[in-house]
Amino acid sequence: MKQHTIEHLHVEIHGDRAAMGAAAATHAARILRRAIEENGRARIIVASAPSQDELLDGLTGAPGIDWPRVTVFHMDEYVGLPPGDPATFRAYQQKHLLSKVTPAAFHGIRGESADPAAECARYGALIAEFPIDLVCMGIGENGHIAFNDPPVADFQDPLVAKVVELDELCRRQQVNDGCFPEFDSVPRHAITLTCPTLMSGKSIVCVVPGLRKADAVAATLGEAISEACPATVLRRHPAAVLFLDEDSAAKIMG
Repeated sequence: MKQHTIEHLHVEIHGDRAAMGAAAATHAARILRRAIEENGRARIIVASAPSQDELLDGLTGAPGIDWPRVTVFHMDEYVGLPPGDPATFRAYQQKHLLSKVTPAAFHGIRGESADPAAECARYGALIAEFPIDLVCMGIGENGHIAFNDPPVADFQDPLVAKVVELDELCRRQQVNDGCFPEFDSVPRHAITLTCPTLMSGKSIVCVVPGLRKADAVAATLGEAISEACPATVLRRHPAAVLFLDEDSAAKIMG
């Protein structure tokens, strides 16, 4: 394992995807156990993507987490898909988290709502009730965090959650990840937690595997901090760790 720090962001490079996921899960579990010990509860926001599979597998199997004291949120959801659709991010959380542990509560984003703006307000109010202890997230091929693609990302966003139009690179990634069979079947809009909401977490665990993410990782660590690559904002967070494998780190390794 190789590690270094860029501004505030600690970076770990592991030999393969399995080792990366295991290390990230160990770190995340430590944060949750500490939050429960100190506060009697923990609140966590989790991403929903194949890149997070190893993290969630390790986290749900980690010893010593009192899950009935953990409240779980997810960070985005497609607009317009019915609740039972397997492509929803709630379905992902059901498969990878809720089928394995029983938290105090899981708050799902209702992407099927007839009034997405009202749903953003409802969900934002839940998020804002108490501080978030941990955000578990990834980085998109276009540098997005959650569904804050470069055209819609705003580091000063006054909203907790908002409706966004997904850019072409983001929609193509959903096909690349195997989540949809073809580009035209990917929804055009989603509800996402905003950049300030994600950054408000006391700790961030960011897990980014695979060669297709190498350009985004290089931009995250090497470009100026700006909405042109939303993930660059991670370098401002005082307690964020970026977990990479050798493929995703290919363009930053000398």
